[in-house]
Amino acid sequence: MAQPLPRETRNAGPARRQRAPRLWLEPTVTAVVFGLFVLYSLWEVFFHNNGVYGNYVSPFFSPQVGRWFGMKSFLAFPVVWIPFLFRGTCYYYRKEYNRAWFWHPSACASPEPTGRRYTGESRFPFSWTNLHRYFWYLAVIVLIFLWKDTVQAFFFTHGFAVHLGSLLMLVNAIFLTLYTFSCHAFRHLVGGGKDCNSCAFGPNAGKATTSYTLWTKVSRWNQRHGSWAWASLFSVWVVDLYVRLLIMGVIHDVRFF
Repeated sequence: MAQPLPRETRNAGPARRQRAPRLWLEPTVTAVVFGLFVLYSLWEVFFHNNGVYGNYVSPFFSPQVGRWFGMKSFLAFPVVWIPFLFRGTCYYYRKEYNRAWFWHPSACASPEPTGRRYTGESRFPFSWTNLHRYFWYLAVIVLIFLWKDTVQAFFFTHGFAVHLGSLLMLVNAIFLTLYTFSCHAFRHLVGGGKDCNSCAFGPNAGKATTSYTLWTKVSRWNQRHGSWAWASLFSVWVVDLYVRLLIMGVIHDVRFF
C-alpha cells in the first residue's frame, strides 16, 4: 500500500506534489558515485606503492614526495591528502555530500530530518570546511606539478610523440585547471574583501578596477564550477586507472604519432 504524502506536500499544489517524490534521486546518485570514487582512491593509495609507468605519473602520486624522502610504502599518502581536502571542503562538493550522505538537507525545498535543526556550517564537523581557501593554495602547487607531468607525458626515449596516455593526462590537467580556477576561493581572492569592488577614485573614477574585471570573469567561470568538478573527478580516475592497467600489463599504450 502506497504511503500518503506529507501534509506540507499535499497542500503545496500539483507542481510540488509531482516534484517531491524525486528529491531523493540526485543525492542518492551522488552518494553512490562519490562513495565508489572514495573506495577506489583508498584502494589505490593504501595498496599500491607505484604510480609511475615510463614517463606517465598517476595524479594520485604527483608530486612524488614519498620518493624524495626515500619512502618505500604509502608513496601517494604524503600529497594525496591535499586534493582530497580541497575537494572535500569545496563549496560545490559541500552541497552535494551534505545532501547525499547527511541529508543536511536533501534538497533546497526539503526540510531537515525530524528532530534536527538546520545550523548550516556553524558547528563541527561542518565548520572545518571553512579551511577551504587554504587548501586551495596547496592545490595550486599540486596543479603545477601535474602540468609538469603532462608536458613530460609527451616526451619519450625516442623524442616527442603523442600517445593515448599523453592525451588523457592533458585533458585531465585542463579539467583540473578549470575546476581549480573557477573555485569560489579564487573568486574571493581576486575580488573579495572590498566594500565596493567596482569603485575607482581619482583619474580612474567611474572605471572598473582590475580586481572587479577579474572577479566578473572568474564569476562566469564559477557558473560551471560544478561541471568542472565532475569532469575533473572522472578524468583523475580515468588517468590513474589507465596508468595502473599499464603497470599491470593489462593494456598497452596506444601511439598516434
